[in-house]
Amino acid sequence: MIYDVCIIGSGAGAGPIAYTLAKEGKKVLILEKGDIYTEKDFSKDEIAYSRRDIFTPNLKDEYHVIEEKIDGKWYKFPTYETGWSFWNGNILGGSSNFMSGYFHRLKPKDFKLKSTFGKYEGANVVDWPISYDDLEPYYDMVEKVIGVSGEYTKYEHAEPRSSKNYAYPRLKEHPIVDLIDKACEKLDYVSYKVPRAILSKNKENRNTCYYSNYCGSYCCSSGAKGSSRASLIQPIINSTNITIIQNAFVFKLLTNKNKKIKKAIYYTKDKIEKTVEAKLFVVATQAVESSRLLLNSKNSDFPNGLANLSGQVGKNMLFTGGGQGSAIIDTKILSRDKLFETGFFVNRGLQDWYFTKEFKGGSIDFLFDHANPIRKALRLKSDDNGNLLFGEELQDKIYKNFTKSRVLNFEIFTDWMPNDDCFVSIDEKYKDKYGVPVATIRIGAHPQDVKVGNFLAQKAIDVLKQMGARDIKSDISPLPSANLQAGGCRFGNDPKKSVLNKYCQSHDIENLFVTDGSFMPTGGSVPYTWTIYANSFRVADYIKKSNLI
Repeated sequence: MIYDVCIIGSGAGAGPIAYTLAKEGKKVLILEKGDIYTEKDFSKDEIAYSRRDIFTPNLKDEYHVIEEKIDGKWYKFPTYETGWSFWNGNILGGSSNFMSGYFHRLKPKDFKLKSTFGKYEGANVVDWPISYDDLEPYYDMVEKVIGVSGEYTKYEHAEPRSSKNYAYPRLKEHPIVDLIDKACEKLDYVSYKVPRAILSKNKENRNTCYYSNYCGSYCCSSGAKGSSRASLIQPIINSTNITIIQNAFVFKLLTNKNKKIKKAIYYTKDKIEKTVEAKLFVVATQAVESSRLLLNSKNSDFPNGLANLSGQVGKNMLFTGGGQGSAIIDTKILSRDKLFETGFFVNRGLQDWYFTKEFKGGSIDFLFDHANPIRKALRLKSDDNGNLLFGEELQDKIYKNFTKSRVLNFEIFTDWMPNDDCFVSIDEKYKDKYGVPVATIRIGAHPQDVKVGNFLAQKAIDVLKQMGARDIKSDISPLPSANLQAGGCRFGNDPKKSVLNKYCQSHDIENLFVTDGSFMPTGGSVPYTWTIYANSFRVADYIKKSNLI
């Protein structure tokens, strides 16, 4: 069978394409590397989800190679040596199953950073080929279709909206938000109510959040979290227009004499090689793996990798600049009953310095430590000098930490500066269990990332001090978070300087689109998921109206 469209991956960049085109009557094939699960398969098992990573490959079998600069020289480290995993969920719906659902839009100025702030020395900042106005209707669509809960906050950098408020009311909140709000008011900061892609009310076959306190890093067993699986794929999974092949690792795309993609080749779990044909192909396997697939698909027409006549595939990768911090909130600040209310969300942040007069700033989100008690107890096993604790001393420390205080964290999101030392490449020396070259990720951060991170961290610390928190710490680092990936196939109007056109269609190959975060030339100072969803709906509309299928 020749499908109308073959989508490789099933996460935030893939779901809207499948959802839109299947409803349009097109024959859609999804090739998913992982398994198909539904809500009844999920639990809040910390050992399974957080200690053993049952939804990601064993790093001994499938890994990445990290290139880091040490004393002026670049060194390569396979991730099976360090345990630093860049896999974020091989499962129907991909990493969107495990997100915390902090959903922020980009701002209008995010689409024209170079025009706004000029050139940063050593960074490859460019303006987007589309504007905020092009994407706004699709941000609005995501609020309604995926399900975003929140309450509009008016502040200086608030983006224009076509809907007055979010599609769903804000989620139930922990009493700590009152202290955050009061502290911000005294400091003359705006306490921003953070919207979440988590349902506060039932929606069709999805149930509202039941406030389990196990959210980030866990699949949602009620369907409240707006994963691609729950919100887009499950509603169409029984349609005759959709076919899903699980455990299909696509390792190569083949082109025909007309320089169009004709086939995708994949390995089954048992290493059996199979092929599928389609009229149109959409790659959405998360940014690192999408670049890897295109680079591994090189042929005589594309000797440097598929869709890579520009030489830009894998270049200008984006992660999340910034860092994090923490503080202890104890019963001197908030009564024990209120402090230990579990499950309710903090959902507070700061975006007062998203832009400054001198530089692009970023976002601050406040959140409690994830519930995971095993992880929390392990952090308490030593005293302040690093000596292991035993017996009553250890028991007392664990008891006090579990019953008299909680850790309130803050996370910093800055605009990762794309640069020549942050890219994905292929090294034939390093291959996975299938014999396929793995992605080598060179991680070079721009000094601006740390500068802005430290600036924002001090603002978060000011709030924590005003609240009366103790043991305040911050860790601003140039090393990225592996779970937020973008770039590598940036879109633009010039085929010599970009991989994709403004509709995320390859400049070189007419029937190839890339719709995960790879398309982004800059990432904004927020998590990428909402923008990936919105853009994928936009691209789906373009494909629907084209004559490509």
